[in-house]
Amino acid sequence: MAVPARPSDKPSLVVESIADQLYRILCDRITTGVYAPGSRLDLQAVADEFGVSRTPVRDALARLEHDQLIETRPRSGTFVARPGVSDVHEVCQLRKGIEWVATGLATTLMPAGLIADLRAEAVEALAAVDKGDFDPFFNSDMRIHREIVAATGNERLVRARGSVEPFVAWLRVLGATGPHRAAGSTRRHLQILDAMAARDAAAAQEAAAVHLDEVEEWTVADMESRAITV
Repeated sequence: MAVPARPSDKPSLVVESIADQLYRILCDRITTGVYAPGSRLDLQAVADEFGVSRTPVRDALARLEHDQLIETRPRSGTFVARPGVSDVHEVCQLRKGIEWVATGLATTLMPAGLIADLRAEAVEALAAVDKGDFDPFFNSDMRIHREIVAATGNERLVRARGSVEPFVAWLRVLGATGPHRAAGSTRRHLQILDAMAARDAAAAQEAAAVHLDEVEEWTVADMESRAITV
């Protein structure tokens, strides 16, 4: 016979684990440049800093290694990765595959009000770049791509796109952005959003594909010219 649930049997809210919190903090430190590429991460030092055991630190570092933000070298230790041209190609190709599909789906699904909001934000962000403030552009750029994928309602696409988001943010901090890059990206963003507003999926997908090809080309060029210092 089923036992009636008592008030005390109510499920408790799930609290973010220590490992999740550590992952988020360490990921932020890497992608904002607090930890430089090639710098060593000491497991015990991290555990001591946060007053936790080594186990959640190991779990957090395992996730960071899966994201290819850090690397473990036998008999040497754990280090912040040094991104290379091959990483840029792989990440951009993955993004292109995901976002080309997502843009086509989102064109018919995203509310017109949200498209208009994203467009206005992109225009304002470019104006801020002209004054030397890149943060609004970074935020607008990330939001546009995130909202397009989210609009599909496909959780697998969302997770796949999210898996490379820290790496994309990291490249920006390392130096893969200048006023000319921001202007070029904004031009493509507006093309994508305008096509979506017109409910023209083919045009939106074409603009998205060109945009991501350009991002790949620009980032590789910056890396090879040492505009990105790693």
